[in-house]
Amino acid sequence: MNPPPEIDLETARKHLEAATASFVDIRDPESFQQAHIPGATHLSDENIHQFIASAPREAATIVYCYHGNSSLSGTAFLLEQGFEEVYSLAGGFEAWRQVYPEQQKGGE
Repeated sequence: MNPPPEIDLETARKHLEAATASFVDIRDPESFQQAHIPGATHLSDENIHQFIASAPREAATIVYCYHGNSSLSGTAFLLEQGFEEVYSLAGGFEAWRQVYPEQQKGGE
């Protein structure tokens, strides 16, 4: 089986600015509350089944975690669930935070 597809930070930022992809954060709830990519959905064991049932499977989805490792598994899982275009954010939120500090929300 091929490794899950990854997306680089710049391409992901273009998707964010053009609103052409959904962002999914799989970090712990506290980290999500502190900071996340604007508009991202926080996924956990509690809401993953609802997300799978309601999210459009044909829309681009970008999964991210802390450093881009766990998001590979999350990406593979969503692809197995029938999502058509899913990517893992290379470098994760830590890389995003360093490159695009102005494009994060949190502490609200």
